[in-house]
Amino acid sequence: MNEHAQVPEVEDVDLGFTPRSYFTERDLGLAIPSDILGRARRDMARRLAADPSSSADDVPPELLESVLSAAQRHALGAIHPSLMGGEYLPPLRKGEVEIARISLESVTADQISVRARRTKKGIAYSIVDEYDGGSAYELRARVSTAPLSMRDLVEMLDGAHEGGGAVLCHLELNADTKEDAEGLLGFVSVESDFYPELGRYYARRMSQWYAELPESGGDAK
Repeated sequence: MNEHAQVPEVEDVDLGFTPRSYFTERDLGLAIPSDILGRARRDMARRLAADPSSSADDVPPELLESVLSAAQRHALGAIHPSLMGGEYLPPLRKGEVEIARISLESVTADQISVRARRTKKGIAYSIVDEYDGGSAYELRARVSTAPLSMRDLVEMLDGAHEGGGAVLCHLELNADTKEDAEGLLGFVSVESDFYPELGRYYARRMSQWYAELPESGGDAK
């Protein structure tokens, strides 16, 4: 079990921010971009939503579905492996929403999904990735009675995996010096439809992590 994670402050980021609900769009029968598992398709949906001159009719409707068929996934991967990013995540369960996404700039653009689902006991949380069996994500607070504050979400993410948490472990486990870390700059990004500052928060955390590294192995203590 990971130790209780301390939540670092970042200037101009409100860690006390708490969304009113995760499920408003679900209750209204509306789709949101984070319902789309594939990162490339999700980004396309966001561009469509942001461009008043565009329309969903501009793309084949199946590309805006939450989950693709095996044949469709294969076709995307044949264009470029990075287009498979997110397409092999487990489907969202009934009443489940994705509250945050961790993206890795690997060859296949591996994705990690942070999810919330209403249950009789409250809101249940999980973290899943694209590999059978997933990674060993440990969630200390698996259920809450209300949406998490951003501070609570960060604490959950930072305590969910050894070596820096579900976000920073992809850096901390692979680099001990600036020399090692140069190829990892920009490797990890975070986004959320419910926590607008989450991506900026972790970008600042990762910049600070890099700044505190020794220049090379000979400088490491």
